[in-house]
Amino acid sequence: MGASILSDLGTEILIPVCAVIGIAFSLLQWVLVSKVKLSPGRDPGSPRNNGAGGKNDCADYLIEEEEGLNDHNVVLKCAEIQSAISEGATSFLFTEYQYVGIFMVAFAILIFVFLGSVEGFSTKSQPCTYDQSKICKPALATAAFSTISFLLGAVTSVVSGFLGMKIATYANARTTLEARKGVGKAFITAFRSGAVMGFLLAANGLLVLYITINLFKIYYGDDWGGLFEAITGYGLGGSSMALFGRVGGGIYTKAADVGADLVGKVERNIPEDDPRNPAVIADNVGDNVGDIAGMGSDLFGSYAESSCAALVVASISSFGINHEFTPMLYPLIISSVGIIVCLITTLFATDFFEIKAVKEIEPSLKRQLIISTVLMTIGIGVVSWVALPSSFTIFNFGDQKVVKNWQLFLCVAVGLWAGLIIGFVTEYYTSNAYSPVQDVADSCRTGAATNVIFGLALGYKSCIIPIFAIAVSIFVSFSFAAMYGIAVAALGMLSTIATGLAIDAYGPISDNAGGIAEMAGMSHRIRERTDALDAAGNTTAAIGKGFAIGSAALVSLALFGAFVSRAAISTVDVLTPKVFIGLLVGAMLPYWFSAMTMKSVGSAALKMVEEVRRQFNTIPGLMEGTAKPDYATCVKISTDASIKEMIPPGALVMLTPLVVGTFFGVETLSGVLAGSLVSGVQIAISASNTGGAWDNAKKYIEAGASEHAKTLGPKGSDPHKAAVIGDTIGDPLKDTSGPSLNILIKLMAVESLVFAPFFATHGGLLFKIF
Repeated sequence: MGASILSDLGTEILIPVCAVIGIAFSLLQWVLVSKVKLSPGRDPGSPRNNGAGGKNDCADYLIEEEEGLNDHNVVLKCAEIQSAISEGATSFLFTEYQYVGIFMVAFAILIFVFLGSVEGFSTKSQPCTYDQSKICKPALATAAFSTISFLLGAVTSVVSGFLGMKIATYANARTTLEARKGVGKAFITAFRSGAVMGFLLAANGLLVLYITINLFKIYYGDDWGGLFEAITGYGLGGSSMALFGRVGGGIYTKAADVGADLVGKVERNIPEDDPRNPAVIADNVGDNVGDIAGMGSDLFGSYAESSCAALVVASISSFGINHEFTPMLYPLIISSVGIIVCLITTLFATDFFEIKAVKEIEPSLKRQLIISTVLMTIGIGVVSWVALPSSFTIFNFGDQKVVKNWQLFLCVAVGLWAGLIIGFVTEYYTSNAYSPVQDVADSCRTGAATNVIFGLALGYKSCIIPIFAIAVSIFVSFSFAAMYGIAVAALGMLSTIATGLAIDAYGPISDNAGGIAEMAGMSHRIRERTDALDAAGNTTAAIGKGFAIGSAALVSLALFGAFVSRAAISTVDVLTPKVFIGLLVGAMLPYWFSAMTMKSVGSAALKMVEEVRRQFNTIPGLMEGTAKPDYATCVKISTDASIKEMIPPGALVMLTPLVVGTFFGVETLSGVLAGSLVSGVQIAISASNTGGAWDNAKKYIEAGASEHAKTLGPKGSDPHKAAVIGDTIGDPLKDTSGPSLNILIKLMAVESLVFAPFFATHGGLLFKIF
């Protein structure tokens, strides 16, 4: 069927080199951000020091005079606040990781015991699953190597989230200080900081996976089926940590946010980030541990799982059977080219185009998505031409389907462009520049009830186009290349993950920058700039969640296909009782999970509200600004509540496949996976978009940028109070339940795939008894 143009040696050089370039680029961005000093003194790039300070020289000079650029007290205050935020975030993550570490070790032992028991812990080689005429490595080896790859995936996910949080807390005050020179400088600082996280995560995930494959290959030799089956543990480890990061961080951030909003904005009528509010530091900490560390781990999990799903299917296709190394690593080559494409794309935001006005922020971020998608389409075309044979076969539920390289290119491209469509639809429904959010804001005239009704309707309606986009991409990719096509379509959607994460991380960094500006007592003009950065960040965060949910749908379907193949299920018949009860239970799980996470936010927020009220009522001079609130107690409340409350939802997700597979068998488990996928995607999209719309409706009223918005404001008016209530209800939807659901559907699918040999051999105990 022909050979690929790119040699195996070329592949072995290309993948690690691209990963190292990504790491080097992220470090360069970090160095550029670190040039903004968090200590009093003249900025070395100031036009007063030299005649050529770079961009915006004249504007810098004028703003320097107007905003007191060298006010030592302001700089020191910003540094002090940043230190408190960083300390709180680090403390929370270390506490969370202690609990997660215990789980990680316990689950690793479980993987080894379950998979090792498939052949009774035998060390003898066994006939291969898909070709009984060949001899493969023992099941005990798969158990051991799956456990190792699980731990590697978990550690990589934890490190990715932690580094993202450290970079975000490092950059938020620097963004605030740069806002004194103009919105363009602040934008570049925030975006570069996001890029550090995006490129570190994408490059680290790729490099660790590539090294793991090569090390495992030393033992497995020609048994590529066993090798890539063991690699699936990498995706399970990544998603397990992402679940706890998302749920724990989401509960933390929303408990603080809801507490700060209800008492501060609604009851006391003080600004969102007023330093008199005791929950304000906890709120800013939450942005970093939930939206940065949680999102980083989430998208890393998606990347790891889609790669693993593609590799498992490829290993039992002609690539694996004929030991064609370069085509086998086609998913990793796509990710490698994605890093280079995102690097070029980033330069358009930081170097090629200059932001000079507030209205240019959102178009610049959207331009990032379009440029990366167009360039990546070209990159995928080149990769498909050089890395794939002109014709090959792909495993398709027991048969081998003949596929052309151009068909696989279309599979990846349809996933990539479906991601862009989902992103723009999400933006349309969550940005206050468009009519849906403006209608929600207008509904606040008649109170909070109508605001809630309009917001819920918007969320439900926003599911329509993304679901069609996902459906079309599934149909096209499956028609061309079966389950492998769906796996690479998911990879296509995630191929620009570095840019997507940079845009996503930019939001919380800008949000924190605004909070620091308020707490440091900086002028109203600077707060307007940081608010504009934050408003654009809210929309891009919603776009990021849209990407995460869309890719989760494709990833979980690809994993589902791999699971069905690995468990030797020829068909999944929904008319059989075993499968149908699984469908019903699976469709119910996202509701159960959402109920748990939302109630957790409510319980934690209740404690926070009581503490904030107590401090306002008992600390003399707090409202007058003469006394300092007790920030540490609020941080502790959020930390304790989130650690305690994240365990039950996490246990629900992790235990469901084990219980169903062991007691009810693989057919019922396949129904559970299908049901949770179908129902989870809808709830995740509607919850995220409803919450995002309520948030931006509130910001639309607060900004008062149009005549319509001015009729609804100002802050403190009845429509504004109704908008704040809507925003508060939406907080757990958009930042806890919604984003966590995409991990639920992915994690159950990858866990089922990892344990498939055990379920196929020993599963269905209840049906065997009766």
